[in-house]
Amino acid sequence: MNTEEKKLRLHSKIYVCTIIVGLTISGLTAFPLETEMAYLVKHSTILPSSLQNWIEAVYQALKATNLRYTFLSYGTDWLAFAHVMLAVLFIGPLKDPIKNKWVIEFGIICCISVIPLALIAGNVRQIPVFWQMIDCSFGIIGVIPLILCRINIKKIEILEEHYGLWTL
Repeated sequence: MNTEEKKLRLHSKIYVCTIIVGLTISGLTAFPLETEMAYLVKHSTILPSSLQNWIEAVYQALKATNLRYTFLSYGTDWLAFAHVMLAVLFIGPLKDPIKNKWVIEFGIICCISVIPLALIAGNVRQIPVFWQMIDCSFGIIGVIPLILCRINIKKIEILEEHYGLWTL
């Protein structure tokens, strides 16, 4: 393995670790939603009033739902679990990016798919447009390290192919 390939592999690991950390944090924060929203309500005084009102409405809805229908939060528990399990999926490319490039491609598809879901479901569920844009940003931000990783994988494949020819 030459120096260029080592550098590409290191950068790929950094990109994959970014995705793993992001998915894990996103998952873990889906468990204590009511507590997080209470914190946001308390500290949202510096935000525009329309955003303050939205945060307050979400908090009140969560609080009322959790008082009466605690089982509905089970859905967000599964959402949290899915995020953490998706993070585990990315351990494959962390170990061997070439063999597991399909996971990177799957991640790219997921990130791109966030945008229509946020816009369509957000509209149906009457989520404010600014919040739909926040949701879309997760897909846009998440796809960047994945695309960079995919580019590195292609370069590594070319280097291995080229280097392999010279060793015959």
